[in-house]
Amino acid sequence: MDREAYLNCGSLVKIHRQSYEQFWSSHFVDYIDRELSYSKFFKKYLLPNHPCMFSRRFTEDWKCRKQWVTEEGKPNFQKLLQEFDETPVPVANCNAKEYNANPKQVMPFKEFIHYWKEYIQNGHSSPKGCLYLKDWHMSRDFPDHNVYTTPVFFSSDWLNEYWDTLEVDDYRFVYMGPKGSWTPFHADVFRSYSWSANICGRKKWLLYPPGQEDLLRDTHGNLPYDVTSAELRDRGHFPNVEEACQPLEIIQEAGEIIFVPSGWHHQVYNLEDTISINHNWLNGCNIDIMWQFLQNELSSVQKEIDEWRNTMDSWHQHCQVIMKACSGIDYGEFASFMKAIAENRMAFLHAYSSGDSSDYSRNLSETLTTLGPYHAAFDLQRVAHITECLLCNEDFKRLDHSTLTLQPETMLQQIRDTIQSTRGQHLLYQE
Repeated sequence: MDREAYLNCGSLVKIHRQSYEQFWSSHFVDYIDRELSYSKFFKKYLLPNHPCMFSRRFTEDWKCRKQWVTEEGKPNFQKLLQEFDETPVPVANCNAKEYNANPKQVMPFKEFIHYWKEYIQNGHSSPKGCLYLKDWHMSRDFPDHNVYTTPVFFSSDWLNEYWDTLEVDDYRFVYMGPKGSWTPFHADVFRSYSWSANICGRKKWLLYPPGQEDLLRDTHGNLPYDVTSAELRDRGHFPNVEEACQPLEIIQEAGEIIFVPSGWHHQVYNLEDTISINHNWLNGCNIDIMWQFLQNELSSVQKEIDEWRNTMDSWHQHCQVIMKACSGIDYGEFASFMKAIAENRMAFLHAYSSGDSSDYSRNLSETLTTLGPYHAAFDLQRVAHITECLLCNEDFKRLDHSTLTLQPETMLQQIRDTIQSTRGQHLLYQE
């Protein structure tokens, strides 16, 4: 991040996002085919929460674009089997519905490839249904493969930075699916950003700007499983669907990367046999959206079990437990998440100002060094703002704070002290 970008947003308390009306009647997003500075991407797409597409030139050096793909542009089954063979992988059945998703099973990679080859030979059909390898943590299973490199535009990634330290999960995925496989209507985990790169094949994306999904809900408040279904024509069941805009329809070609912003609900189809890589990620630009999502999730849980509010001494704690079971995180872990991000940036700024990076994780140091001290300071200001929101939140106040390794009030003061003490040294405020 350069100085101008920092000065333009460094004092932001609340990020004011422009209306999404420009996307209601348009079927176009910006197509980036030439060099773009990180600061311009930050200003034009991250902050306003707008989608865009990167051309194949941004993935042309990736090993997987060469090793996983035949000269004809098809999946290289032979090479893939050599690499992954018996590896257990998650596979969804696109022909079956379980709640608003597809049920999954785990099978050996070679069994899925055998199925896929037969599926193609049978004219893209099978009595087993349309199976889709998805949400596979390939990078976690094979950390030394290095078959792709995260573009710098997506490198400010708090979500994976935090979960990597826990060593129990990550949000980096590989998808492999035959022509006709698809993903039902949804928004991404914690309302995170996502980026998705086609290694081979083509996808069709249907995207709805934030807020439009509410017009697609049925009379019970449920979102549709398939936004193209004839069921949505039933005005008695979907009373507001006519008020919704048409989806933004995007065709993604081989090698291209789509940036899907926070809270944009979407449905995705594989138009050909396709392999893609996808990351979910969060940073200072959309952490407020995540915080609002968590508040909404807790509110929904509280409404569901409100009748037991006065009969349980630990009702509020039970709400947190249910919330974590449903969404993957509760307020306590969110506070720990913010703490980890803040501590990394404070350590970076102190090391940067002193010229000593010896105590720093190499990968994290490389990322923060590339993004620079302005970005670290912006991140800290965003953490400080959300921490202030946490401290004012009545549900957070009710939690047992003794379980937190660092009290939010203390962290808030440490952030302020760090920015103040390093201010002159890294020239954040000098004209």
